[in-house]
Amino acid sequence: MPTIALFDIDGTLLRAGGAGRREVEIAIEEVLGSPAGSVCLGSVEFAGRTDPWIVRAALIGRGVAVDDDMIAEVLRRYVLHLPEQLQLATAFEVLPSVLSLLSRLSERDDVVLGLGTGNTEPAAYAKLARGGLDSFFSFGGFGSDHTDRAELLRVGLMRGLQRVRVERQDAEVVVIGDTPHDVTAAQAIGASCIAVTTGGYEPQALQSAGACVVVSHLGHPEVWDAFERAIAGRM
Repeated sequence: MPTIALFDIDGTLLRAGGAGRREVEIAIEEVLGSPAGSVCLGSVEFAGRTDPWIVRAALIGRGVAVDDDMIAEVLRRYVLHLPEQLQLATAFEVLPSVLSLLSRLSERDDVVLGLGTGNTEPAAYAKLARGGLDSFFSFGGFGSDHTDRAELLRVGLMRGLQRVRVERQDAEVVVIGDTPHDVTAAQAIGASCIAVTTGGYEPQALQSAGACVVVSHLGHPEVWDAFERAIAGRM
Protein backbone atom coordinates (compact mmCIF):
# COMPACT_ATOMS: atom_id res chain seq x y z
CA MET A 1 0.00 0.00 0.00
CA PRO A 2 1.70 3.25 -1.11
CA THR A 3 1.84 6.31 1.10
CA ILE A 4 1.19 9.71 -0.47
CA ALA A 5 2.85 12.50 1.52
CA LEU A 6 1.59 16.03 0.84
CA PHE A 7 3.89 18.74 2.22
CA ASP A 8 3.04 22.35 2.96
CA ILE A 9 5.88 24.77 2.12
CA ASP A 10 5.94 28.00 4.17
CA GLY A 11 6.67 27.34 7.83
CA THR A 12 6.96 23.61 7.18
CA LEU A 13 9.79 23.15 4.68
CA LEU A 14 11.22 26.66 4.64
CA ARG A 15 10.88 30.29 5.64
CA ALA A 16 11.01 32.73 2.74
CA GLY A 17 12.31 35.58 4.86
CA GLY A 18 9.31 37.80 4.13
CA ALA A 19 9.86 37.70 0.37
CA GLY A 20 6.33 36.48 -0.39
CA ARG A 21 4.64 39.16 1.70
CA ARG A 22 6.81 41.92 0.25
CA GLU A 23 6.15 40.83 -3.30
CA VAL A 24 2.37 40.65 -2.79
CA GLU A 25 2.55 44.24 -1.49
CA ILE A 26 4.54 45.33 -4.56
CA ALA A 27 2.18 43.54 -6.95
CA ILE A 28 -0.86 45.21 -5.37
CA GLU A 29 0.83 48.62 -5.62
CA GLU A 30 1.48 48.02 -9.32
CA VAL A 31 -2.08 46.92 -10.07
CA LEU A 32 -3.68 49.77 -8.12
CA GLY A 33 -1.17 52.38 -9.28
CA SER A 34 -0.28 53.15 -5.66
CA PRO A 35 3.03 54.74 -4.60
CA ALA A 36 5.87 52.37 -3.77
CA GLY A 37 5.82 51.40 -0.11
CA SER A 38 2.21 52.48 0.38
CA VAL A 39 0.78 48.96 0.79
CA CYS A 40 1.45 47.11 4.04
CA LEU A 41 -0.17 43.74 4.65
CA GLY A 42 0.88 43.32 8.25
CA SER A 43 -2.72 42.76 9.35
CA VAL A 44 -3.48 40.13 6.68
CA GLU A 45 -3.26 36.50 7.80
CA PHE A 46 -0.84 34.54 5.59
CA ALA A 47 -0.27 31.36 7.61
CA GLY A 48 -2.29 28.47 6.25
CA ARG A 49 -4.04 30.62 3.65
CA THR A 50 -3.97 30.36 -0.13
CA ASP A 51 -2.42 33.04 -2.35
CA PRO A 52 -5.78 33.97 -3.97
CA TRP A 53 -7.39 34.24 -0.52
CA ILE A 54 -4.57 36.50 0.70
CA VAL A 55 -4.80 38.80 -2.32
CA ARG A 56 -8.59 39.05 -2.05
CA ALA A 57 -8.40 39.84 1.68
CA ALA A 58 -5.70 42.45 1.09
CA LEU A 59 -7.68 44.21 -1.64
CA ILE A 60 -10.94 44.15 0.31
CA GLY A 61 -9.05 45.58 3.28
CA ARG A 62 -8.12 48.54 1.11
CA GLY A 63 -11.73 49.09 0.12
CA VAL A 64 -11.22 47.86 -3.44
CA ALA A 65 -14.06 46.34 -5.47
CA VAL A 66 -12.46 42.96 -6.16
CA ASP A 67 -13.04 40.63 -9.08
CA ASP A 68 -11.30 37.49 -10.27
CA ASP A 69 -9.46 39.29 -13.07
CA MET A 70 -7.88 41.71 -10.61
CA ILE A 71 -6.77 38.88 -8.33
CA ALA A 72 -5.30 37.04 -11.32
CA GLU A 73 -3.36 40.15 -12.40
CA VAL A 74 -1.94 40.66 -8.89
CA LEU A 75 -0.86 37.01 -8.78
CA ARG A 76 0.68 37.25 -12.26
CA ARG A 77 2.81 40.21 -11.21
CA TYR A 78 3.62 38.55 -7.89
CA VAL A 79 4.98 35.42 -9.57
CA LEU A 80 6.87 37.47 -12.16
CA HIS A 81 8.95 39.27 -9.55
CA LEU A 82 9.06 36.66 -6.75
CA PRO A 83 12.37 34.99 -7.75
CA GLU A 84 14.16 38.34 -7.43
CA GLN A 85 12.69 38.97 -3.99
CA LEU A 86 13.65 35.47 -2.91
CA GLN A 87 17.26 36.10 -3.90
CA LEU A 88 17.24 39.34 -1.92
CA ALA A 89 15.77 37.67 1.18
CA THR A 90 18.76 37.29 3.51
CA ALA A 91 16.55 35.59 6.14
CA PHE A 92 15.48 32.81 3.74
CA GLU A 93 16.10 29.39 5.26
CA VAL A 94 15.35 25.73 4.72
CA LEU A 95 14.11 24.49 8.07
CA PRO A 96 16.03 21.99 10.22
CA SER A 97 16.14 18.34 9.08
CA VAL A 98 13.95 19.01 6.02
CA LEU A 99 16.58 17.98 3.49
CA SER A 100 17.47 14.80 5.35
CA LEU A 101 13.80 13.77 5.74
CA LEU A 102 12.98 14.40 2.07
CA SER A 103 16.11 12.55 0.97
CA ARG A 104 15.27 9.59 3.17
CA LEU A 105 11.64 9.43 2.04
CA SER A 106 12.51 9.83 -1.65
CA GLU A 107 14.65 6.68 -1.48
CA ARG A 108 11.59 4.56 -0.67
CA ASP A 109 9.52 2.87 -3.36
CA ASP A 110 6.41 2.89 -1.16
CA VAL A 111 6.29 6.67 -0.57
CA VAL A 112 5.54 9.40 -3.11
CA LEU A 113 6.25 13.04 -2.25
CA GLY A 114 3.81 15.75 -3.26
CA LEU A 115 2.83 19.25 -2.22
CA GLY A 116 -0.26 20.60 -0.50
CA THR A 117 0.34 24.33 -0.41
CA GLY A 118 -1.56 27.59 -0.61
CA ASN A 119 1.09 28.94 -2.96
CA THR A 120 0.21 29.06 -6.61
CA GLU A 121 2.15 26.41 -8.51
CA PRO A 122 4.80 28.77 -9.99
CA ALA A 123 5.28 30.51 -6.62
CA ALA A 124 5.65 27.15 -4.89
CA TYR A 125 8.39 25.99 -7.22
CA ALA A 126 10.16 29.37 -7.08
CA LYS A 127 10.42 29.05 -3.30
CA LEU A 128 11.48 25.41 -3.46
CA ALA A 129 14.11 26.18 -6.10
CA ARG A 130 15.58 28.93 -3.91
CA GLY A 131 16.06 26.31 -1.20
CA GLY A 132 17.24 23.52 -3.51
CA LEU A 133 14.17 21.39 -2.76
CA ASP A 134 12.29 21.53 -6.06
CA SER A 135 13.63 18.22 -7.38
CA PHE A 136 11.81 16.28 -4.65
CA PHE A 137 8.33 17.26 -5.85
CA SER A 138 6.76 16.60 -9.23
CA PHE A 139 3.06 17.04 -8.33
CA GLY A 140 0.79 18.56 -5.76
CA GLY A 141 -2.26 20.65 -4.99
CA PHE A 142 -1.78 24.42 -5.12
CA GLY A 143 -3.49 27.70 -4.40
CA SER A 144 -3.86 28.04 -8.16
CA ASP A 145 -6.05 24.92 -8.10
CA HIS A 146 -8.50 26.15 -5.45
CA THR A 147 -8.83 28.89 -2.84
CA ASP A 148 -9.98 26.38 -0.21
CA ARG A 149 -7.19 24.43 1.42
CA ALA A 150 -9.10 21.16 1.74
CA GLU A 151 -10.01 21.26 -1.93
CA LEU A 152 -6.44 21.91 -3.10
CA LEU A 153 -5.31 19.01 -0.93
CA ARG A 154 -7.94 16.89 -2.61
CA VAL A 155 -6.49 17.88 -5.99
CA GLY A 156 -3.00 16.94 -4.78
CA LEU A 157 -4.29 13.61 -3.51
CA MET A 158 -5.96 12.82 -6.84
CA ARG A 159 -2.73 13.59 -8.69
CA GLY A 160 -0.83 11.37 -6.28
CA LEU A 161 -3.28 8.51 -6.80
CA GLN A 162 -2.90 8.84 -10.56
CA ARG A 163 0.85 8.69 -10.15
CA VAL A 164 0.82 5.46 -8.15
CA ARG A 165 -2.18 4.10 -10.12
CA VAL A 166 -4.29 3.02 -7.19
CA GLU A 167 -7.73 3.88 -5.82
CA ARG A 168 -8.15 6.01 -2.69
CA GLN A 169 -8.87 3.03 -0.46
CA ASP A 170 -5.56 1.46 -1.47
CA ALA A 171 -3.30 4.32 -0.34
CA GLU A 172 -2.34 5.96 2.94
CA VAL A 173 -2.26 9.76 2.88
CA VAL A 174 -0.22 11.95 5.22
CA VAL A 175 -0.33 15.75 5.23
CA ILE A 176 2.65 17.58 6.74
CA GLY A 177 1.97 21.16 7.77
CA ASP A 178 2.42 23.82 10.41
CA THR A 179 -1.01 25.42 10.98
CA PRO A 180 -4.43 24.34 12.22
CA HIS A 181 -5.65 25.01 8.65
CA ASP A 182 -3.37 22.22 7.42
CA VAL A 183 -4.70 19.87 10.07
CA THR A 184 -8.40 20.48 9.45
CA ALA A 185 -7.90 20.32 5.67
CA ALA A 186 -6.14 16.96 6.09
CA GLN A 187 -9.09 15.67 8.11
CA ALA A 188 -11.48 16.87 5.39
CA ILE A 189 -9.83 14.56 2.84
CA GLY A 190 -9.48 11.63 5.24
CA ALA A 191 -5.73 12.05 5.74
CA SER A 192 -3.65 12.00 8.89
CA CYS A 193 -1.53 15.04 9.70
CA ILE A 194 1.97 15.50 11.05
CA ALA A 195 2.16 19.04 12.40
CA VAL A 196 5.37 20.93 13.10
CA THR A 197 5.65 24.02 15.31
CA THR A 198 8.20 25.78 13.07
CA GLY A 199 5.40 27.95 11.69
CA GLY A 200 4.80 29.60 15.04
CA TYR A 201 1.69 27.81 16.33
CA GLU A 202 1.75 26.38 19.82
CA PRO A 203 1.63 22.57 20.11
CA GLN A 204 -1.73 22.74 21.89
CA ALA A 205 -3.34 24.57 18.97
CA LEU A 206 -2.15 21.90 16.54
CA GLN A 207 -3.18 19.07 18.85
CA SER A 208 -6.61 20.62 19.41
CA ALA A 209 -7.09 20.85 15.65
CA GLY A 210 -6.56 17.07 15.46
CA ALA A 211 -2.96 16.49 14.39
CA CYS A 212 -1.90 12.89 14.97
CA VAL A 213 1.70 13.93 15.66
CA VAL A 214 3.03 17.33 16.79
CA VAL A 215 6.78 17.92 16.76
CA SER A 216 9.19 20.83 17.07
CA HIS A 217 11.08 19.95 13.87
CA LEU A 218 10.91 17.39 11.08
CA GLY A 219 13.98 15.56 12.31
CA HIS A 220 12.16 14.42 15.44
CA PRO A 221 12.02 10.59 15.73
CA GLU A 222 8.22 10.73 15.97
CA VAL A 223 8.06 11.94 12.37
CA TRP A 224 9.75 8.85 10.99
CA ASP A 225 7.74 6.65 13.35
CA ALA A 226 4.55 8.20 11.96
CA PHE A 227 5.65 7.48 8.40
CA GLU A 228 6.49 3.91 9.32
CA ARG A 229 2.99 3.49 10.75
CA ALA A 230 1.46 4.99 7.63
CA ILE A 231 3.48 2.71 5.39
CA ALA A 232 2.32 -0.24 7.49
CA GLY A 233 -1.28 0.98 7.23
CA ARG A 234 -1.57 1.72 10.94
CA MET A 235 -1.94 5.53 11.05
